[in-house]
Amino acid sequence: MKLIDMTVSEFIDEIDSNSSAPGGGSVSALASSIGIALTRMMAYLSFGKNSYEDLDESIRREFIDKFNKLGDLKQEINEMIDRDTESFTEYMKAIKMPKETEEQIKDRKMAIEDAKLFSIDVPLKTAKLSLEALESIDYISTYGNKNAITDMAVGILMMYAGLEGAILNVKVNLKGLNNEELKLIYTKEVKKILIEAKEIKNKIIKDIHSTLDN
Repeated sequence: MKLIDMTVSEFIDEIDSNSSAPGGGSVSALASSIGIALTRMMAYLSFGKNSYEDLDESIRREFIDKFNKLGDLKQEINEMIDRDTESFTEYMKAIKMPKETEEQIKDRKMAIEDAKLFSIDVPLKTAKLSLEALESIDYISTYGNKNAITDMAVGILMMYAGLEGAILNVKVNLKGLNNEELKLIYTKEVKKILIEAKEIKNKIIKDIHSTLDN
């Protein structure tokens, strides 16, 4: 059974076991997906309300575009929940390949390197998709139903947690990568993603705290 098809209880119990997968990568993707869902909930609760319907048509059109984009991103991130576990399985398969002959050693080395790249690319995609989602949130926050502002705040925190968790998975897998040039490219990319995401998250959460404190 796919992880995405499990009940909440089944998924939690699958993690709460002596198996290494699903692990932090899959949970990071799930966190981001839940975060997006909470943000879209705020949008759902805005549709039909006077405060929303009174907005300029161009604003409502942009609002719906952001809402739909978040839905697309959620679907893509959902795929990463299982893909991350698949990447770990592929790595373990490569590790267990025979290494008795020179050819077997060569094939095993190539398979391990390919599996490492797979294990880097999956959480990196989760981080990129999460950043895209965070970049769409300010509009929902500005024009959405303020009665759901704390729901959206939790959503942002979940998205950011998923993004940073995914980046940590990228970093740990980079340590075993032999290609130094690729390692440098990935390192710079995740650093940039993390900085941008943190700025977005901090700004919106600060604004929400300010709104609630007044």
